[in-house]
Amino acid sequence: MSNIDDIIALATSHGVHLIPTTADLNEAGLDYQVVMASERSGRRWVLRVPRRPDVSSGMTAEARILHLVGPALAVDGVAVPDWQVREPDLVAYPALPGAPGLTLSAAGEPQWHMDPASPDYAARLGRLLARLHSITPAQAEAAGVEVRTPEQVRQAWRDDIEKVRAEFTVAPELAEDWEAWLADDSCWPQATVMTHGEIYPAHVLLAEDGKITGVLDWTTARVDDPARDLSAQYGAAGEKMLQVTLDAYAAAGGRPHPGLAAQAKHLWEAAPIGFALYALITRTEADLATAAAMLEKRT
Repeated sequence: MSNIDDIIALATSHGVHLIPTTADLNEAGLDYQVVMASERSGRRWVLRVPRRPDVSSGMTAEARILHLVGPALAVDGVAVPDWQVREPDLVAYPALPGAPGLTLSAAGEPQWHMDPASPDYAARLGRLLARLHSITPAQAEAAGVEVRTPEQVRQAWRDDIEKVRAEFTVAPELAEDWEAWLADDSCWPQATVMTHGEIYPAHVLLAEDGKITGVLDWTTARVDDPARDLSAQYGAAGEKMLQVTLDAYAAAGGRPHPGLAAQAKHLWEAAPIGFALYALITRTEADLATAAAMLEKRT
């Protein structure tokens, strides 16, 4: 990990000259340290420093994703990062308009800058996702973006659950829930779409009037289950606002299958699986202990 001065110096070495006294460090991300700082003209920049070598190895894939989704979302005035520097030790780009709906305090506490249960936000999110999900698997494949079929999506979850159960002690009732979910045909999609994968207010930029102006952090984006982009809405705002999002999604051209809402809920409840897989990558004592605790009981 690096401190602010080190990151500003790193940016300078890559030709981005920023003023150290304008810099703010954000440690919230699992994959990147993030610094925002200004150049002399006042323009703000975002600096992303990978925390691990495996993060750097994914940069090429994320660049392909940005080139694919950028023009599609721009139709509705939504921006994505325009990387000006892409090196193994640094990604840098001019800050996008708007401000995130959620940040973390220095103590790691969530700080909301919007109402997560707002019907207006729920509807805007639905329209945004309809636009994103309109990108076809064929377009994604042609752009070099990972494409998973419905069968591959389901099998990936089977494989992930098997891996977690092999490495951790999992509460019996939690394992039973997972098995029932994997066996329930009604939840799983019959078609996959281009997804962000971690779209929630920390990655969504908003104008003062609530308009969505940008979407950040496309690290986990791929063609996959559409419910990936709805699970956080369920988690933050509940079933009622999830339905508002789905109604707006359908009205804007999205194609929700009957089990989409249930699948969004299942994916939210499957968070311990994702964190356990992350802990198996980092292998830190703290991450492994947190994962073990999450797997001891139904969430």
